[in-house]
Amino acid sequence: MITALSAANAYAKMQKAAGIDAGLGGGAPVQGQGGFGDLLKAAMSDAVQTSRTAETQIANQVQGKAELIDVVTAISAAEHSLETVMAVRDQVISAYQEIMRMPI
Repeated sequence: MITALSAANAYAKMQKAAGIDAGLGGGAPVQGQGGFGDLLKAAMSDAVQTSRTAETQIANQVQGKAELIDVVTAISAAEHSLETVMAVRDQVISAYQEIMRMPI
């Protein structure tokens, strides 16, 4: 289960990886840096890449070319990446629902 703290830490890690200043309010993207959409694209591509790595490790282990610990580690990384993406998705849906409840 993803906690709010682990989701916030994952978001901060993605900001750091994308080179976005973690100042108050986040601010507008700096010249040459992407926005929230680019951050989401990077997170999704990372999740896909870790899933592919896990699949490759599984295939290598079946062929006898990889150790079981490598497979377990790759699967754990893929699971963590997927949980992070799901936590972000849940927060986006929650924010959308909150906006829809606002009176006009």
